[in-house]
Amino acid sequence: MKNFAKIALSAVLILLPTLAVAGGYSLPKHEKTVLDNGLTVVLMEQHEVPLIDLRVIIGGGAMVDGQLSGLAGLTAEALRFGAGDLDKQELDHQFDFIGAQVSSGAGHEYNQLRASFAVRDLDTMLPILGDMLRRPTFDADEFAKYQRRQVAQLSQQKESPRAVINNYFHKLLLDDHPYAAAPEGDATSVEKATRNDLVGYHQTWYQPQNTIICVVGDFKAGDMKKRLEAIFSDWDRGDSAVPAVGTLPTPDEARVLLVDKADAGESTFYIGGAGVAVTNPDRVGLQVINTILGGRFTSWLNDELRVNAGLTYGARSTFQSYGQGGLFRISTFTRTATTVEAIDLALKTYGRLWEKGIDEETLASAKAYVKGQFPPRYETSGQLAGLLGQMYFYGYGESYINDFEANVNNLTVAETKRLIADYFPRENLQFVIIGKADDIREQVKQYGKLTEVSIQANGFAF
Repeated sequence: MKNFAKIALSAVLILLPTLAVAGGYSLPKHEKTVLDNGLTVVLMEQHEVPLIDLRVIIGGGAMVDGQLSGLAGLTAEALRFGAGDLDKQELDHQFDFIGAQVSSGAGHEYNQLRASFAVRDLDTMLPILGDMLRRPTFDADEFAKYQRRQVAQLSQQKESPRAVINNYFHKLLLDDHPYAAAPEGDATSVEKATRNDLVGYHQTWYQPQNTIICVVGDFKAGDMKKRLEAIFSDWDRGDSAVPAVGTLPTPDEARVLLVDKADAGESTFYIGGAGVAVTNPDRVGLQVINTILGGRFTSWLNDELRVNAGLTYGARSTFQSYGQGGLFRISTFTRTATTVEAIDLALKTYGRLWEKGIDEETLASAKAYVKGQFPPRYETSGQLAGLLGQMYFYGYGESYINDFEANVNNLTVAETKRLIADYFPRENLQFVIIGKADDIREQVKQYGKLTEVSIQANGFAF
């Protein structure tokens, strides 16, 4: 295990130069193949250290959970409860013995299996990972144990507003849109799930024509392709297609969702509206502008609310993007007594985007910061595997990487004005506030149409 940790550290230090080229950064060479059964295979050789990282993306995620919220997440987690001829204990022992790191999970739009291991263990790991994808056992006893833990954890999450506020925000903005689904579900829905539900989800969505396998590391592409074909070529194609999601709704009035937590000593709040899709051509420029507003420690929001006013320990803004749109939010927390003061200051600071705009000096600082933060996001083989998975799932191509620095450099003050006007929501803002309702109810009505729900209520609907 110590040797494996040293190798992983070496990967972080060595892989950075692979992206560096004159005038910016470029995605290393890789190749894509689609097998006869529809399975997409993406391979990238990285020979600096004897490691292999694998990412598997399976379309679906929480947006196809239907009435059983959290089903995608339960199914992804249960891939590790036994596969092929190995039970959970044998799987865990195998991974621990060779120092392999394996995890799985689900997001709004896809499920994911991740693995990182030494090259010498390739013959051991690939067949196991193949069984986890194709032949998970969904052991009933292991599922029951995990289900009890998950129900308890989801119930406990309601004690932490910051752990659940994003789910309320999605529900407020998106209503019944598939992206409003909470990937982890809620305590009641998870408690209702059965082993048969997991088997059904797996049979429906875990199909090769719905799957992308990305492998990055110390191997020869031709050899790796043969190995993957041997494991996956007889996997039945299937016919399930992830349904197309409609356009995200746009709020037509300002609204406030007040989530009552009677014992709260502080208010946690989001302010926001519609965002942008992953494939939006202006997202690099938006990243630079958002860095100024709330994307770094020295941002406007953090300076005003934390440093100057002392109202919070941190404030930020974020674009959360999906395939067909996204959300934008400002987020922070403050003492109950200063809830309105903090909200007003956040709104005033946000308004600087339109009222004063961004000057040359501020823009230059943000551009330098964004360019400096970009390369470390794709240093390791694991990060590159994740990038390839995202790139081919959403179909946004290599230009995002290869042209990133040029797009940052080309951003002008005049262009920031267009991007602010086009993409940052200004009218009909949406507010989610979790706090002691009796102390702030009358004060927060000023921000929009008020709806109130108890944090103790099941799920995130209202």
